[in-house]
Amino acid sequence: MLRVRRALLSVYDKTGITSFASELVKMGVEIYSTGGTYRMLSESGINALKIEDYTGFPEMMGGRVKTLHPKIHGGILANSSVPEHIESMNTHGILRFDMVVVNLYPFREAVEKGKSFEDIIENIDIGGPSMVRSAAKNFKDTVVVTSPDDYYLTASEMEKNDGGISLETRYAFAMKAFSLTALYDGYISSYFSSVDCRGNVVKNEPDIITLQFTKIKDLRYGENPHQLAAIYKDTASSTGTLISAKQLSGKELSFNNYLDLEAAKNFVLEFDEPVACIMKHTVPCGAAVGANPEDAYRKARECDPVSSFGSIVGFNREVDENAANAIKEIFTEVVIAPSFTDDAVKLLSRKKNLRIIELGTPCLSPEMDWEVKKISGGLLLQNRDSYIVSSDDFQIVTKRKPTETEMVDMLFGQKVVKHVKSNAIVLVANGVTVGIGSGQMSRIDSLNIAASKALKPISGAVLASDAYFPFRDSIDKAAELGIKAIIQPGGSVRDSEVIEAADEYGMTMVFTGKRSFRHL
Repeated sequence: MLRVRRALLSVYDKTGITSFASELVKMGVEIYSTGGTYRMLSESGINALKIEDYTGFPEMMGGRVKTLHPKIHGGILANSSVPEHIESMNTHGILRFDMVVVNLYPFREAVEKGKSFEDIIENIDIGGPSMVRSAAKNFKDTVVVTSPDDYYLTASEMEKNDGGISLETRYAFAMKAFSLTALYDGYISSYFSSVDCRGNVVKNEPDIITLQFTKIKDLRYGENPHQLAAIYKDTASSTGTLISAKQLSGKELSFNNYLDLEAAKNFVLEFDEPVACIMKHTVPCGAAVGANPEDAYRKARECDPVSSFGSIVGFNREVDENAANAIKEIFTEVVIAPSFTDDAVKLLSRKKNLRIIELGTPCLSPEMDWEVKKISGGLLLQNRDSYIVSSDDFQIVTKRKPTETEMVDMLFGQKVVKHVKSNAIVLVANGVTVGIGSGQMSRIDSLNIAASKALKPISGAVLASDAYFPFRDSIDKAAELGIKAIIQPGGSVRDSEVIEAADEYGMTMVFTGKRSFRHL
């Protein structure tokens, strides 16, 4: 046990600090403190000594310099098992600090609140991280407490052990301290890589990427039962993201559930009108817009009722009792929506294996500006495909122009195909997917699959493709199926042949100039 006799308290977040200091004083601990912490303790009647009185140097430069002194760091870093350290302390009048209680300036909060560049810079803590690292390095002789959440634990252990703290607790606190400084410096690094020297935001890929995630919990297993898995939270994440969503009922989510939920969330965020998607293996097997959530869901399910069994269902509107009753009709793994009515929650909660996930107000948080793919020895980084094609992007390349109804279905089909794996083909009629072909090695194969999956007439439907047609064979097949309108990005060396084929069949074809290819 390390008996705590002298503690240094210097905190920005003063939550609980007076109560904790009072407990320390009761146990005979001598308190040294700085600036605002000292004033708060003194005003609360707690006997504390000023650091500047001990060091002989006043706080200066607006508080930038107050603990960067050998008498501070010598007292924190001295190794009691090294005679030279003890001799140096005695020679220079350095007191040992057995405990350091420090938390840091709110740099991240300053950024998120949109403060000026100058204010953000001033919120970079220097002395705090230095003391934290010093104390954590010397955990065998020093206790470092970096969170108000640990005050009660610390005081309780000291009370039980005559003012002592175990080596195990000191080491656990040291690990927590190093995690704190790593996250803190990492966030500063990430911020600086996103702005120029005047604080203006830049959009270029950063030269150094600092990824910061904290573990939430272990999952039962990964994609397969023999794989280990866990879920981590991005330290920059905000509300309205999957990681912050509330689970209202049901058993624990699996690794694959999270993947499908993220895909469903991203899909429904594309739409302004009420929409429902039925997600299977991160690919929609049915999607539709409707007058309300129930209407959209029923239409979406009709696209592929077989694949809808055991699926993830996503909405961009509140799920009410009517939608809940429709969902209950077949086995569903998880439902995600911005919110649920009380009646909907009651109905869905009766399904033993159904999980209900409330997203809250959807948010495309800052970390979603970039997508990261792990490869051996490194990462691939790209900005998120946030582009939403509109009719302003349309280049009508055929003799026949699309009707108003076809235009609407083209826009719907384009939004859907963006979320289907390559080579993606989506058949659409009246705001509902009719057939979906996904993940094939050739585009004609995806078209054949989409056609084979269709339970409703294809004739007159709109075809959406995620990339250009390399040959006219898909156009020939589309004509055979009775398809009258096609939306695709264009850009093939054989575009003229494809356009000519469409004209032969009296089709209308629109180029968007935007490929929506999804490789993974």
